[in-house]
Amino acid sequence: MTATEAPVAATAGAAAPARRRRSAGRLAVLPLLVFVAIGFGAPAVAMLNGAFTVKDPASGASSYTTANLTASLQGAYLTALWGSVKLSAVSAAIGALLGLLLAQAVVTSRYRALREAVLTASGVLANFGGVPLAFAFVATLGNSGVLTRHLGLADHGWSLYSFWGLVIVYLYFLIPLMVLTVTPALEGLRVQWREAAQNNGATNAQYWRHVALPVLAPALLGGLVLLFGSAFAAYATAAAMVGSSVPLVTLQIADAISGNVLVGQENVALALSLDMVVVAGLVMAVHLPLQRRSARWLV
Repeated sequence: MTATEAPVAATAGAAAPARRRRSAGRLAVLPLLVFVAIGFGAPAVAMLNGAFTVKDPASGASSYTTANLTASLQGAYLTALWGSVKLSAVSAAIGALLGLLLAQAVVTSRYRALREAVLTASGVLANFGGVPLAFAFVATLGNSGVLTRHLGLADHGWSLYSFWGLVIVYLYFLIPLMVLTVTPALEGLRVQWREAAQNNGATNAQYWRHVALPVLAPALLGGLVLLFGSAFAAYATAAAMVGSSVPLVTLQIADAISGNVLVGQENVALALSLDMVVVAGLVMAVHLPLQRRSARWLV
């Protein structure tokens, strides 16, 4: 073997294990891909097929059409879709603001125990929802709830079973979710940035306006989008609390599938689900670029 051939042989010998490792990595991820295909792909295909399918009640023949999608964007269905978007947007905006303030208080606190307690509680409360959450608020702020009776809230027109009642309930898990989302971004702010701003005569308000908030903007917007998606997909809490008194798309889907309003609207429910998927896709299309942009600064 010549001196020129030796490095080539060494390179080829080193490339073979690398190729084997890549092949092993592909095999290792195969079960995950199969799970995703079965758990997410099959329902997605069934939803798409049903959303564009209409069955003739007389002959039983099926045909592909956009009638279900058209129906899902009209009348009560459109009202419910807009109601969910409005509820999610309001809840996310309030939750993002309050969560940012709480996270800032935690990050700047000198008490490590307080910080750990708040973050631990946020991790629990961010995943607390459904019927137990609805029952807790009904027992506390419902028509016969403890605080409602003791504070006389009913005399002032308070009702938990309304749009703003749902907003308050959703904030219970949206604020902790925002705390968990924005805390790493707040911790990524450099101390040197504040010191440099102060050395140049900037006030605390100017520092936040011209330095901190522009850097945090992608993370804050990403958290806002995440909160919107969480509120938009919520079902059990609203179903247990308000039923159909507040128009929401998730409740309309449940009614259409169960035939509570009209019989034979199952495919309209699938069309409504497709509408939700489109909205969620738009939300994620906004969230992912913001997350990547925030990571470039806060590392």
